[in-house]
Amino acid sequence: MSAPLFTTLGCRLNAYETEAMKELTAQAGLQNAVVINTCAVTSEAVRKARQEIRKLRRENPGARLIVTGCAAQTEPETFAAMDEVDAVIGNVEKMQPETWGRLASDFIGETEAVQVDDIMSVTETAGHLIDGFGTRSRAYVQVQNGCDHRCTFCIIPFGRGNSRSVPAGVVVEQIKRLVGRGYNEVVLTGVDLTSWGADLPAAPRLGDLVMRILKLVPDLARLRISSIDSIEVDENLMAAIATQPRLMPHLHLSLQHGDDLILKRMKRRHLRDDAIRFAQEARRLRPDMTFGADIIAGFPTETEAHFENSLKLVEECGLTWLHVFPYSPRPGTPAARMPQVDGRAIKARAARLRAAGEQAVTRHLSEQIGKSHRVLMENPHMGRTEQFTEVTFDAPQTEGQIVAARITGADTQRLSATASL
Repeated sequence: MSAPLFTTLGCRLNAYETEAMKELTAQAGLQNAVVINTCAVTSEAVRKARQEIRKLRRENPGARLIVTGCAAQTEPETFAAMDEVDAVIGNVEKMQPETWGRLASDFIGETEAVQVDDIMSVTETAGHLIDGFGTRSRAYVQVQNGCDHRCTFCIIPFGRGNSRSVPAGVVVEQIKRLVGRGYNEVVLTGVDLTSWGADLPAAPRLGDLVMRILKLVPDLARLRISSIDSIEVDENLMAAIATQPRLMPHLHLSLQHGDDLILKRMKRRHLRDDAIRFAQEARRLRPDMTFGADIIAGFPTETEAHFENSLKLVEECGLTWLHVFPYSPRPGTPAARMPQVDGRAIKARAARLRAAGEQAVTRHLSEQIGKSHRVLMENPHMGRTEQFTEVTFDAPQTEGQIVAARITGADTQRLSATASL
């Protein structure tokens, strides 16, 4: 018998929760099992999950195969029907010690094969926090889960439930522990990060949490926030961008499209001008700010003119790091019932967006040559700038340390540097 093997698909939050499950299964004594933590963001993600399950079964014929994550939550019957699968566990259940205790004690097969409850009834975040997920230099802290919005293309609220927040005091105490263990950077993560606090007493905002962390954890060198919805950004977060150098100048924006009509059909809460104004204001407050963005190509009813507005947004918002998603219909979402764009057009438009993103990255990298940056080392030869740009060094550096560096060159994806004396 051996400790469980874990496979993670999808987002950083899934990876965080896999680390938590490793601790939970170890405490429960679960052995000789394979756990796959799935993603449901696209139909392709579900297809990859099924493919991975078949592969894992072939490679581990004697182990019990347990499927969890967002795809398991939204389509439990799909995975329960697979001959390779022994158990299907929901997103709430996977974070509960008793789930793994039952699986460990009933390992022969007495436990109910499908344990997936109504996630919309959940009102609290999982209580299991982990200290140190990430590299040895950067830790990720889950402060929020779920989403109250119902974008017409998105299945994730049905996998994650409604928005719920980790109280600020709990977050601060965890970050203090991480800093005490030597972490120089902490990243706040969540499904809909800018909705943090709406369900807490007095309804604090994300900016309040950021300011509180920076005030109460003075030894934290770098605080980073992950994907945000720019229309929800509050005054305190803008103030932090303007006045707090320990808040990193890199924001990943959930934009999704650049055309107002498509944004309305997506049921987004912003228009293209809102996105452009936010980017301009954030860069005015912090001139070294860089942006990433999620953009969908080929959303139902998208014309060439609509798509051109997304393409223009790369330049108008000054985007650098693009995550391009070719649209694929998710059964059960309103967008799946809308008139669909031809698959060849979707593929071509996604390629054009990616090409624009590659040009933006090349431009950003070339602009850094000759500049000085403070680089957090992820391993002896690679680290990242405050803008999250990857940097390689010509001589080994101390992992986990922040190194002053002079940028000497660049290729298509990363910078090269020499440590400053």
